[in-house]
Amino acid sequence: MLAQIVLFDGFDPLDVIAPFEVLSAGAAAVGGRLEVRLVGIDAPGPVTSGTGGLQLTATHALAPTEPGFVIVPGAAGPVSADPDVVDTIPVLLARVGETGLPGKVRQAFGAPDTVVATVCGGSLALAMAGLLEGRHAVTHHLGNDVLEATGTHVVHARVVDDGDLVSAGGVTSGLELALHLLDRQFGPQIAHAVEELFEHERRGTVWRPIGSQPLPA
Repeated sequence: MLAQIVLFDGFDPLDVIAPFEVLSAGAAAVGGRLEVRLVGIDAPGPVTSGTGGLQLTATHALAPTEPGFVIVPGAAGPVSADPDVVDTIPVLLARVGETGLPGKVRQAFGAPDTVVATVCGGSLALAMAGLLEGRHAVTHHLGNDVLEATGTHVVHARVVDDGDLVSAGGVTSGLELALHLLDRQFGPQIAHAVEELFEHERRGTVWRPIGSQPLPA
């Protein structure tokens, strides 16, 4: 199975590198049953992040119906600024909707063995493209109001697992997202082994729409 981490112009590097490293360690722990790729939306090649002009290279184009995970990062840059001078995070995320990514994510949602996952503003990019209405998700705390305005049910948790959609909050939550995906797919022993390797203890709650609902306070 594949873990495909999507690169787009202005992506946040930590949103990409944190899950890439965790999932790569997980791939080694399961004997190569998982392959981790950096992918371009339509083609391989170098893609420039929103942080200091850092570039990463997509080795493949996104194959949205392959079994596994399609992971969409957020963007990096100022939250507010003169849009004629610099691209802000909202502008970068909205621009994702003008690419071929929304159509490919729709294909991924339609594939029986593919999970769409997001880090930070990745969920907001998909929601602004009309893909998350009625779903449970989270984004960076600064964007949750906007996410809710798209018709998405915002859950204030570190990771929100809504079946074939798994989202994580702020930038560093990419670590928790990737560990949860390993736990969900391969079990807690694999996730724990990777936690020990990186000396990182998972933070926060993984919310899922199962079990009893709490009574009103």
